[in-house]
Amino acid sequence: MGDFSFSVFPNENFLDLRIYQYGYEQCKPLHSFGPFVRNHYLFHYVISGQGALDATEEDGVTTHRYELRAGQGFLICPGLINTYFADEADPWKYVWVEFDGLHASESLRYAGLGPAQPIYQPDGEGKGEEVRDRMLYIAEHPDASALHLIGSLYLFVDALIQTSSTRLNTQGNQLKDFYIQEAVNYMEQNYQRNLTVEEVADACRLNRSYFSKLFKDNMGCPPQEFLIGVRLAKAAELMCSSRAPISDIAVRCGYSNQFHFSRAFKKHYGIPPQKWRAQNRKHT
Repeated sequence: MGDFSFSVFPNENFLDLRIYQYGYEQCKPLHSFGPFVRNHYLFHYVISGQGALDATEEDGVTTHRYELRAGQGFLICPGLINTYFADEADPWKYVWVEFDGLHASESLRYAGLGPAQPIYQPDGEGKGEEVRDRMLYIAEHPDASALHLIGSLYLFVDALIQTSSTRLNTQGNQLKDFYIQEAVNYMEQNYQRNLTVEEVADACRLNRSYFSKLFKDNMGCPPQEFLIGVRLAKAAELMCSSRAPISDIAVRCGYSNQFHFSRAFKKHYGIPPQKWRAQNRKHT
């Protein structure tokens, strides 16, 4: 393994979990990155050396400094300002993976990671090595097929959950998991219609208020926000796989008003749908 590697994931259509970029680097003393805001989740694992992370909380104002060493990791959440820098005397070497998807926040929640707890601490000596090795495998195989890399991403996320000292105890939550999966399936099958939270709650045979709280507690976002994410992910998939007009795609994804669709798409992806399609058309 050399001192630096950076790769961008080929633009394939994966909705549940998707890689955006990955790599590793041996940093120079005091090498820093930021302040910067990410659009997706970015996880670093410290292979050797030391460094620090300055991370803002969800209020965007309060900042905490976290000192990190080899064997630990740190998560950068989308929408928050972060800066991280290598130690002067013992600069770190790290491997990173940037990822997102409909189930990204849920998976990280199971690992006990998020804006309030961005630091990964393995629950035993040597336990973090599987996380490191899964990440290095991704970083060192940029020419592997998209499906192979996505499979490796799932193995990395599973290792992250299983070895995290802050992971949640999910035993006894089978019934709650069943309701959440029912709701997700219902939204993914009916996103084209004018779907309401009440309808999804009724499909799960739950009170609307209880359903909304249960969904947010488990998925990290309200059901309406998740539904928007499903619609926009499906729209992005259609823009890659077809040449249908954006106005038609908007309707097929539950938006009768193209202006509302364009506004939601830009808010979610950072650029208008026309520009996003132009940038990604070469991959179709």
